[in-house]
Amino acid sequence: MNNENENIKFDCSRGCTVTRGQNDELNCTYRRGCCKLEDYDWLHGVGQEQYAPYFEVRFKNTRKGIYRNDSGQSVKMGDMVIVEAQSGHDLGIVTLEGPIVGRQMKCKGIDPATYEFKRIYRKAKPFDIEKWQEAIAREQDTMIRARQIAAELGLEMKIGDVEFQGDGTKAIFYYIADGRVDFRQLIKVFAEEFRIRIEMKQIGARQEAGLIGGLGVCGRELCCANYITNFKSITTGAARAQDLSLNPQKLAGQCGKLKCCLNYEVANYLDAQSRIPRVSEPLEFEDGPAWLVKTDILREIMYFSYEKGSLANIYALDASEVREIIKMNRNGIRPESLKYEPEPELPEFVTAVGDDSITRFDTVSKKRKKKGGSGKKGENRQGGQGQKGHRPSKQNEGQQPS
Repeated sequence: MNNENENIKFDCSRGCTVTRGQNDELNCTYRRGCCKLEDYDWLHGVGQEQYAPYFEVRFKNTRKGIYRNDSGQSVKMGDMVIVEAQSGHDLGIVTLEGPIVGRQMKCKGIDPATYEFKRIYRKAKPFDIEKWQEAIAREQDTMIRARQIAAELGLEMKIGDVEFQGDGTKAIFYYIADGRVDFRQLIKVFAEEFRIRIEMKQIGARQEAGLIGGLGVCGRELCCANYITNFKSITTGAARAQDLSLNPQKLAGQCGKLKCCLNYEVANYLDAQSRIPRVSEPLEFEDGPAWLVKTDILREIMYFSYEKGSLANIYALDASEVREIIKMNRNGIRPESLKYEPEPELPEFVTAVGDDSITRFDTVSKKRKKKGGSGKKGENRQGGQGQKGHRPSKQNEGQQPS
């Protein structure tokens, strides 16, 4: 069993497992769940002939596209196929088929009537898969050597990843750079060093973190590596809207940029802030002015104190009540006192202690007490000889046993 596991190689960047048979035959199997761009085929089994020739083909990391099957062969999800490329051919894995591909084309704005689809030539043969694996084995060494060459030329850039084409004649170099980089000399050196065609593609710091992966401060997998595909701009305004401390060390992620999760709850905070009045001056009461100390945005509760900047004695008011008090102050009316204002109703705290107990489903049986009985048990209840501390009732006091 251990020998079989050692022969299995998991290529999560492409979503497949590679094994060697007894005759040294190479086998590649599609493995779902490795790609963050994987789509669930919720239309599986639904037949629509208009989308029958279209398939989604995946390559390394998040690169995939829609291809048209003109080979005449029967292609299904999980097959290794040889597809058309700009120069030569490439090898990919079919990840979607059927009407769900039409949904994907609609999301990407692809019109089947006018779009020029690249073709699927045929299914991959063992020779094609062998050549593909040989090209994949060169990627790591090529990336390390490419970084050394870029450093020797003094270019301010970083090679993040390298992807070889299926036929091994072309490679895509993913790089990160803050400014413009002159690639003329670099491409010449790469072509002489690696003897392949070169394509340079720039990616951002967040995309690089998604390729590398890792764990965030929350203890979970990085969002950019798990599911985020479209990276939106993130500003410090999102942190201000949530009343967060503008500490760069806490707001920055592993990529050095602002965390993507800062945008998750901004809409909820902005919606709650729209119902919270702006308090620029203290509220006027008969017993003195009250200053705003802090605000609970999501619960829409505002805390005031009679001492400016003090957190010793604070009083909670609902945002709607604060709005009414502001209107009263504008009309020259002062409420009696903030101290007599009822505290706003807060959600009750429900404890989860005991929910994980294995006896929580057991029914507690209640024993019924018998009022009467015969024999010794009845004598003990009536005479009190069998119970400690039993006193006779008042009705029986003074009666002598017959």
